[in-house]
Amino acid sequence: MKKLILSLAFAAVLVSCQDKTKEKLDAAKDAVTEEVTATVDSAKAKAEAKLDTLKEKANAKIDSAKLKSAEEMEKAAKKLKESVKK
Repeated sequence: MKKLILSLAFAAVLVSCQDKTKEKLDAAKDAVTEEVTATVDSAKAKAEAKLDTLKEKANAKIDSAKLKSAEEMEKAAKKLKESVKK
């Protein structure tokens, strides 16, 4: 009889410890999920900021190239007009 009572007590302790461990694991899982989400959001924001910067730089270079090509076209047109006049 004593062994039966000790076995039931031991089983009860194991079950209660299992519940506490499960709660701790769930809490840890939630914490890790939140941390990973925050890290991903931070990385996403940084990547978007860098992409915006690169887009601005690329647009500036394109605009500069357009201006230079327009100037070259004007010079070529002037030369052509002068050669036609002669």
